[in-house]
Amino acid sequence: MLRDPYGSWAAGEGVPVVEDFGIDLLAAPTAPWPRLGCDGAIAHLKGRGDFVAVFVIDLPPGAKAAPQRHLYEEVVYVLAGHGSTVIETEQGKHSFEWGPKSLFALPLNARYQHFNGSGRERVRLASTNNLPVLLNLFHNADFVFDNPFAFLERLGQSRHFSGEGDFVAVRPGRHMWETNFVPNLAEFELQAWEQRGAGSSNIKFILADGTMHAHSSEMSVGTYKKAHRHGPDFHVFAVTGHGYSLLWYEGDTDFVRVDWRHGWVFAPPDMMYHQHFNTAAQPSRYLAVALGSLRYPFTTEKRNLFTGVDVNVRDGGRQIEYADQDPRIHATFLAELAKHGVGSVMEQKWKAAAAAAG
Repeated sequence: MLRDPYGSWAAGEGVPVVEDFGIDLLAAPTAPWPRLGCDGAIAHLKGRGDFVAVFVIDLPPGAKAAPQRHLYEEVVYVLAGHGSTVIETEQGKHSFEWGPKSLFALPLNARYQHFNGSGRERVRLASTNNLPVLLNLFHNADFVFDNPFAFLERLGQSRHFSGEGDFVAVRPGRHMWETNFVPNLAEFELQAWEQRGAGSSNIKFILADGTMHAHSSEMSVGTYKKAHRHGPDFHVFAVTGHGYSLLWYEGDTDFVRVDWRHGWVFAPPDMMYHQHFNTAAQPSRYLAVALGSLRYPFTTEKRNLFTGVDVNVRDGGRQIEYADQDPRIHATFLAELAKHGVGSVMEQKWKAAAAAAG
């Protein structure tokens, strides 16, 4: 008989398990989660793969979650509310305050606790984590949740808990920022990455020296990304603006469409092409979280992805250039911009690319 240790654990936690292609985490139903000492839910995206899940943590005004310690890594994105997190280590305590659109990671197996700092607002956090692979590997929840081993090398520098960090220059699309905490992802300075699309910018994050990957990308007004594909488990969170994404497998005649705004998350399934479009009168920014980082790829697929993510499929890469895309894609984008009263800055770029391709 086949067994799914993580699936059995999730079903036994007594909270809603929401599964869909895309999910509005701000509207996801929650219920008391004894393990966390607050309300919560589990979100499973269709393209999540075998390694990653999202937990929704819902704290009422003035409340605090139960202290936690676990062997799985998690990257936390603040969907709503203000509060703080206290981390206890053998070197002492670290405390930092966060607000909407903050991003942080907890050092591996360090004891921590979340607090809602408001007497009026609820807090909602999204924890993207690799608990599925840990439980399916060890088949033992106590080993994951009640393990005393201290990973001292994973604590990072004290200033990384206050929002400071270190820029690691590589090349466009591979630049990294190493830290444990980003106070406001919407305002963080990104680096130009035109290879992924007109007006595109990006930064990769190394959070708590973890294997969990995170990056933020932005599309300027009236632009969209080039289509590409990769393996599963990249969870895409909308941060600013609004727009939509189209997804399809090679050979499909129709597209799957996901409309997004802040609070939404979706995950492109394994090797499904996807393309992101900004329809807002402001730049639209998103966060992507997965297992396997630029520093620690974890799988051969991730290693290949990070070398070919912005390389033309004609040259053995993962990306479809504008000139090679389905003509319906650009026509749909222009129609969507018109609905929102936004002009396109890509018309000349797209026509020039098409002309260059003959």
